[in-house]
Amino acid sequence: MEDTIDLYKEIFTSNKEFKGEIVEKHIKKYREIDNIFPQNQSFFIVINTSRKSYEFISHNFSVVLGHDINLMKSIGPKYFLSFFHPDDLLIWLNISKDLMEFTSEHVDQEERKNLLFTYNFRIKNSRGKYQNILAHLTPIEFDLIGTPVMAVSHYTIVGEGSYRPLIGAIKVLNKKNVYETAFYKNYSQQALSNKLSKREIDVIQELAMDKSSKEIADRLCISSHTVDQHRRNILKKLKFKSTGELIQYCKSNNYF
Repeated sequence: MEDTIDLYKEIFTSNKEFKGEIVEKHIKKYREIDNIFPQNQSFFIVINTSRKSYEFISHNFSVVLGHDINLMKSIGPKYFLSFFHPDDLLIWLNISKDLMEFTSEHVDQEERKNLLFTYNFRIKNSRGKYQNILAHLTPIEFDLIGTPVMAVSHYTIVGEGSYRPLIGAIKVLNKKNVYETAFYKNYSQQALSNKLSKREIDVIQELAMDKSSKEIADRLCISSHTVDQHRRNILKKLKFKSTGELIQYCKSNNYF
């Protein structure tokens, strides 16, 4: 575990510590949200990557997983990571490393405020059972070189602990307020999505929301003809007979 924590700290290194008013501003906001947030199968955490600490943890963390919020705050990542499925932990760290490297190398600093990081993993609850977690992480503060130093991560239970492909993705909010794929990788050995382009993944996700070709074209700022060509290419690449068959397969196997 110590080696894992060292790697975690290495991945989330920042050259500047954010605290004081900046932290308190966000914590106050999320405390207010938490007071009205109903008990359900999701929770959120405000992460200070410069201090490698959790500044805020919603009450649903204990409702969903049964673990101790005070220990999460006092011990930090070492406590949280200790509940990860052993087969997922190092892969998750690799996903995190890839997401951070892609952001620093391929995303302009101004555009980073519009990013959404998505990944999944299995975690053990207080009853000793593993559950699948889907995480959406949004950076909210950056240091002078554009490294995320404050982020809000929203975690949702998406099923029991049966194996699902581990996926890492980066979305960028476009002018239509639609998230487009900048980075997507399936870390399982047989990765269906590795055959697809980032734009084809976007089209599949829009189809899964029952959007027409015209609606998808408008949301992704491309032509309807281009959308239809992507649809044909996707079915050909993945050897599906219909869009419905494709979408059902992707939903069942957590490819979104």
